[in-house]
Amino acid sequence: MYDMPPEISVEADGPLRIITLNRPEALNAVDDALHSGLAALWPRLAADRSARAAVLTGAGKAFSAGGDFAYLAELSRDAELRAKTIAHGREIVLGMVRCRVPVIAAVNGPAVGLGCSLVALSDIAYIAEDAYLKDPHVQVGLVAADGGPLTWPLHTSLLLAKEYALTGAKIPAERAREMGLVNHVVADPLAAALACAKRVLELPEQAVESTKRLLNLHLERAVVATLDYATTAEDLSFQTEAFRSVIARLTADK
Repeated sequence: MYDMPPEISVEADGPLRIITLNRPEALNAVDDALHSGLAALWPRLAADRSARAAVLTGAGKAFSAGGDFAYLAELSRDAELRAKTIAHGREIVLGMVRCRVPVIAAVNGPAVGLGCSLVALSDIAYIAEDAYLKDPHVQVGLVAADGGPLTWPLHTSLLLAKEYALTGAKIPAERAREMGLVNHVVADPLAAALACAKRVLELPEQAVESTKRLLNLHLERAVVATLDYATTAEDLSFQTEAFRSVIARLTADK
């Protein structure tokens, strides 16, 4: 559905769309195909007039384990791929912020890097008891243009956003709930997210969509104010020796 690559599955259940990150063998780590698909997904979902709610989850054990190391290494070498990826990162952020359809995250396992960002850009988030959030951009020498620093200050205190963005520390499920980065810690996040989506579907469509837009105008203003600086800084960080060294070590260790 929506002409997505195999790395993204979109299923229709009446007016509900179930979106699954679909690289389970790689813990749904983000490669070029998955990243490009995510950039195309949100405007297509918004344009689907029969869609009224969406649930976003990951196949297998993880929501998303972050960036695929081979993909990250290629980004340091290939200027054309890097430019495309930076542009797609911008489209993912703005596409989710502006999408008229409520998106409910079912965080079934670790949500790292872009996976963590997808949770932050969702409208409601349910997380498994043993799952966690983590934004390790700085740890690998990158600026998080589409990561926690872009959105976390609207969800939690600026001090807490700084702590976890600057250190890249794991945020366990219950801690994420306490901080306001997710709504609920549950045993079965997919079941809980589907139940929530069905409650949304029972409500008047125009009221739901306009209320989401009203709330997300606050988020959009913050994102637009910071996104150009963030993407420029991330582009530069992909080209640093510090980033290349970290990725070479991680790739060798793997």
